[in-house]
Amino acid sequence: MLDKVLIANRGEIALRILRACKELGIKTVAVHSTADRNLKHVLLADESICIGGASATESYLNIPRIIAAAEVTNSIAIHPGYGFLAENAEFAEAVEKSGFIFVGPTAETIDLMGDKVSAINAMKKAGVPCVPGSDGPLGDDEDKNKSIAKRIGYPIIVKAAGGGGGRGMRVVRQESELISAIETTQAEAGAAFGNATVYMEKFLENPRHVEIQVLADGQGNAIHLGERDCSMQRRHQKVVEEAPAPGVSEQMRNKIGDRCRRACIELNYRGAGTFEFLYENGEFYFIEMNTRIQVEHPVSEMITGVDLIKEQLRIAAGQPLSIDQSQIQIRGHAIECRINAEDPQTFVPSPGNINMFHSPGGLGVRWDSHIYAGYTVPPFYDSMIGKLITYGESRDEAIARMRHALDELVIDGIKTNIPLQRIIMADENFFAGGTNIHYLEKKLGMSS
Repeated sequence: MLDKVLIANRGEIALRILRACKELGIKTVAVHSTADRNLKHVLLADESICIGGASATESYLNIPRIIAAAEVTNSIAIHPGYGFLAENAEFAEAVEKSGFIFVGPTAETIDLMGDKVSAINAMKKAGVPCVPGSDGPLGDDEDKNKSIAKRIGYPIIVKAAGGGGGRGMRVVRQESELISAIETTQAEAGAAFGNATVYMEKFLENPRHVEIQVLADGQGNAIHLGERDCSMQRRHQKVVEEAPAPGVSEQMRNKIGDRCRRACIELNYRGAGTFEFLYENGEFYFIEMNTRIQVEHPVSEMITGVDLIKEQLRIAAGQPLSIDQSQIQIRGHAIECRINAEDPQTFVPSPGNINMFHSPGGLGVRWDSHIYAGYTVPPFYDSMIGKLITYGESRDEAIARMRHALDELVIDGIKTNIPLQRIIMADENFFAGGTNIHYLEKKLGMSS
């Protein structure tokens, strides 16, 4: 097993990684910015080291400083968590070249999956179903682009090959809008991602967002851990996630899961990963692969009993998967509500001091968070301050427990989206299951 791991992240995921390391007997190093000296995992780690100022570019996105921190602490491996540098091929390569183990896939795999065009081509080759599209980047030939769009059929969506987080995409409903949409998206993509490449796909009107969790050891072994439904979104950002997805049968799960598992073997994939799909009329359409642990990984852990972070660490240590597909059984139902420090109506971030805090409890309730009474939420990073997860033998039971847990959760001194989460849990259409990715925005009276 790895002797010492540097945690190159902050907040709840850093604390989650630290807990897994402690259970495996691994020493931990916490790196932090000047704004994060009092983070929970920093206080609990075996060693901690400040790597820069409050700005992420000075600290959590500063590759040389993270590598230097690993060197001076004699760390063996670096775990990137999610966000920041987790899917940065340059970082993964720098870690390996500096003689450390990167807890995740190779730089080549990250690079391949980070470009949506190359990812789609790799998935098609591996037999994973994809959305009908341009089968490659769009060129400057306007007539050819119009012909491609006509073949696919309107509405179509123009996407940035290097995009993510809901940015770099534009829906086109008629030919007269196409060329300007392509040019605008190319300009935005070049400015935002340093890659102006765009491609075209069929735009599905009312899909759900369903994803498959996988683990692979890079030694020819791979498993899937079922699916998650992440359709409750606002501005392409997930708000509520659950597993398994309502309405997805065991037969459908095994069919798409096996294709993802076989794709991992063909790619010689190493670590945890997620295949994200749009799901409509019983069909799965691949959109991207996340080559890291996901925010919503706890719901998969709850229904399978598999600790995904521990498996990441074992794989990074060169061990084969500790479980095979026959041992994976889906039991019960789990729901996760993301708790953000933001106004529940305007969604404006609400940093500040937490005067009072009380976490919920009881059977089937899990609270993943770094906050505590007296902690000050800084204004420099993502507004998510915790994840509330409930488990039940049935979906109804999981929802009932979530309702009670949200009522028990007290975070005073700042605004949070707890009131919004209560509204969602009381929504009759959510309770029925199967709402699409546009549902929450329509309910909130927003345009996509």
